[in-house]
Amino acid sequence: MRLLKGLIAAALTMGAGAAMAEVHLQGAGATFPAPLYGRWVAEYNKAKPDVKIDYQSIGSGGGIKAFTEKTVEFGASDAPMNKKELAAAGGPENIVEIPSTAGAVVPAYNVPGVNQDIKFTGEIIAEIYMGKINQWNDAKLAAINPGVNLPATAITPVWRTDGSGTTFVFTNYLATQSEDFKSTIGTGKQVKWPGGQGGQGNEGVAASVRGIAGAIGYIEANFADEAKIKYGPVKNKDGKFVKATAAAISKSGEGAVDAMKGSLLTADIWNQPGDESYPISAFTYLLLYKDLKNVKNADQAQALVDFLWWASHDGQKISTEMGYAPIAPAVQKKIEEAIKSLSFGGKPIQPMAAR
Repeated sequence: MRLLKGLIAAALTMGAGAAMAEVHLQGAGATFPAPLYGRWVAEYNKAKPDVKIDYQSIGSGGGIKAFTEKTVEFGASDAPMNKKELAAAGGPENIVEIPSTAGAVVPAYNVPGVNQDIKFTGEIIAEIYMGKINQWNDAKLAAINPGVNLPATAITPVWRTDGSGTTFVFTNYLATQSEDFKSTIGTGKQVKWPGGQGGQGNEGVAASVRGIAGAIGYIEANFADEAKIKYGPVKNKDGKFVKATAAAISKSGEGAVDAMKGSLLTADIWNQPGDESYPISAFTYLLLYKDLKNVKNADQAQALVDFLWWASHDGQKISTEMGYAPIAPAVQKKIEEAIKSLSFGGKPIQPMAAR
């Protein structure tokens, strides 16, 4: 009897230990939403202290590579996976891409002595990055900034050195504004810039802009706010100069749900019509295998699905607080369906909150 009691006690102790065991999740990718993901992880851990999530801000290209190589439980990218990347991950039928939030790429600048916002058009930004406009008092900039005392300071364009969804968004937007830009520099997560200075990640570009008088760089609005770097309004498709705000980004995302099909819930929202739309807006995405074959066990799979559900619901309140644009209700319903389609070892994994 003593032996039996001892075995029972040991079994109960082991069971309690298993129930309290920590679950670790690793994600990597886009720097664009990194500040938001950091808050999500911190807030979620308060509610679920046994779930430890580590997100590495390594750029969209690195996130897709890590996801394809199955070294992370989830990837993150501002650019949807292309055909080659989808094929390398097993084909589009095996992948789920869900928007996590929407944000904006802004023309952030360091022009000493100028306190007012400097306005931009897509065409002017394209010409700056092509090297055709190289001084802040250029006639084209002066024409749309009456009353602003623009100096004869040289412009130093700053760009991303890593494969970047921010670059993907920025170059695709500029390609809608300038045929010359489209045919010379082109679009993609990484392009060859004719001049200026490179920086690693949004953080690197922000640091370079802060450190170089006359610099301009394309960075996510949240990074510009955190770094206290000025950025100006951009002329939108309807001819209005609009500054990046959560409301202006949300306006750009309206109607995106019609473009979302199946489990690849992707849509372009830059250069959208509407007086209040900010023109360099974009969704950012989380990347998952439909059957979570890169996850080690069922507990880890359940923890990942529960986190995704929380992020797409409660986490959206934090998006608003941090200057990102929350997911619209119609898009959220599509995300719910995609999360409920996830499985592990062929068995459906339903989020606890949705049961």
